[in-house]
Amino acid sequence: MDRRMITIDGRHIGPNHRPYIVAEMSGNHNGDINRAFRILEAAKSAGADAVKIQTYRPDTITIDHDGPEFMVKGGLWDGRRLYDLYEEAHTPWEWHEPIFAHARRTGITVFSSPFDFTAVDLLERLDAPAYKIASPELIDLPLIRRVAQTGKPIVISTGMGNHEEIEEAVETARDEGARELIVLHCTAAYPTPPDEANLSTIAEIARRFGVVAGLSDHTMGTTVPALAVALGADFIEKHFTLSRAEGGVDSAFSLEPSELAELVSATRIARMAVGKPTFEPTEAEASVLKNRRSLYVVAPIKKGEPFTEQNIRSIRPGAGLKPKYYDKVLGKHANRDLFFGQPLAADMVEEGLP
Repeated sequence: MDRRMITIDGRHIGPNHRPYIVAEMSGNHNGDINRAFRILEAAKSAGADAVKIQTYRPDTITIDHDGPEFMVKGGLWDGRRLYDLYEEAHTPWEWHEPIFAHARRTGITVFSSPFDFTAVDLLERLDAPAYKIASPELIDLPLIRRVAQTGKPIVISTGMGNHEEIEEAVETARDEGARELIVLHCTAAYPTPPDEANLSTIAEIARRFGVVAGLSDHTMGTTVPALAVALGADFIEKHFTLSRAEGGVDSAFSLEPSELAELVSATRIARMAVGKPTFEPTEAEASVLKNRRSLYVVAPIKKGEPFTEQNIRSIRPGAGLKPKYYDKVLGKHANRDLFFGQPLAADMVEEGLP
C-alpha cells in the first residue's frame, strides 16, 4: 500500500490530489445544535471537504477539581477552570447522531477527535469514517492503540510533541494495524505567531515517517496554510465559526465563511502552482514564443554582400535565427537578395552555419 495516499469517505488525499480542507467546529457551536448544523452547511458552501468535531464530556477529559494545575494559565482562556471550559466547549453526545445525519444530508464528511475509549465506541456506532488524535493526546498511546484497532484512517496532530513522541505514536498506530495515517505539523499556540509556524517541518514529517503530511493551523488568516500546501501539506485543518463577533471559546482564531472559501481557493492555487520541475516552455508560453528576439535583415542586402552590424540585428519578434548565431553570421555572405524586415534563416548564408 502507498503510505503517501489515503482515502477518507471516498476522497483521495495525498501529493497527487488537491489539498484536503477540514473545518474544525470545536466549541464554536456555542451550545446550539442548530448553529452546529449551520456550521456544517457553511463549511460545505465554502468548499471544505470535511468538518471535524470533538467527542468528550468534561468528565472524560479532566476532573472537577479546583487545584492550581486544573486552572488555565495564560492565553485566551487564562484563569478558566479546565472542567468549566470543557463543559462550555463540549459537543453533547446526544448531538452526535443528528450531526452525522445532517452532514450526510448536506453532502460533507464529518469525523471527530475522541478523548477516551467510550468516545471511540460512540463514534464506531455512528460509523465515523476517520479519527483525529488531538495534539495533547499524542502521548496517550493506549488511546491511539484503541483508535488504530478500528481500522479507520487516523489523523495525528503533533503540537507540543518531539520527534520521539511522534515516532512512538506512529509506531503504536502501525503496530495495531493502522495503514492510513496522516500526521499534521502543529504549533499548539492559540493563535500561533507566524514566526513559530516552522512550515519546513511538514516535508520532514512526510520523509521521516512515510505518511501523508499536513498542517493543523492556528495562525490568523489564510496565508500560512496556503504556504504550507506549497511546502508539501496535503491536509489542512483550520478552526471555523459562523462569526467571530458572536463569540465562543475558539472564535478568536477561527475563520469565518468567506475566509474559509478564500482558504480553499488559495490552497488549490498553491497546489497547482507548485507543479513539477521543468526547463521547457509551458503550454501557456507557446503563444508568446514568437515575441522573443531573433536575427532580422534591417537593411537591403544584395546577393554576395557580407552580413554586417548595419544590415542584421537582434530584434523582436522571433521568426529568425536565434541571436546566438549573430557573431557566426557576421562577415559571411548572402546567397540571394534579402530585404528589409526579412527574418534571417540559415539557408540564406552562403557559407552555411556550423
